[in-house]
Amino acid sequence: MGDGTVESIDKLFARFVNSSDTFRVYHQGKLIFKSKQEQLRPLLDYIDRFSPQVKGVVIFDRIVGNAAALLLKKAFCLEIHSPLGSEFAARTLSEQGIKYHFSRTVPYIMNKAGDDICPMEKLSLDKDPEEFFQHLCKSLSKPQG
Repeated sequence: MGDGTVESIDKLFARFVNSSDTFRVYHQGKLIFKSKQEQLRPLLDYIDRFSPQVKGVVIFDRIVGNAAALLLKKAFCLEIHSPLGSEFAARTLSEQGIKYHFSRTVPYIMNKAGDDICPMEKLSLDKDPEEFFQHLCKSLSKPQG
């Protein structure tokens, strides 16, 4: 790779899957953001720091449910790659014009206990990206407890 060519998306994705990162963002072939945090936190941090200045990114995320799919629009994402995505997310991404590549697709993302739909997936249904983002920001700014 000494000739200056950008590594293929497949190679970058394989490297991501084998890493301890939960989230990576590439812009024009260069890694510009990565995180080891869980759930939606890395995507929200990325949006907070880079959006809307950086547009047209490729994102790798461990799990993509509908909540993440809506937020990817706010991140100006062109393409998302993930080992696991939900059918809800696939539908939303198609509607938003974002290319997606899931290694495995499930009907919906499960909660941590594995006995119900993920609360964020549930919360995001029937919302548009802006509406969901505003709702999340409000709920995250509320004091916990």
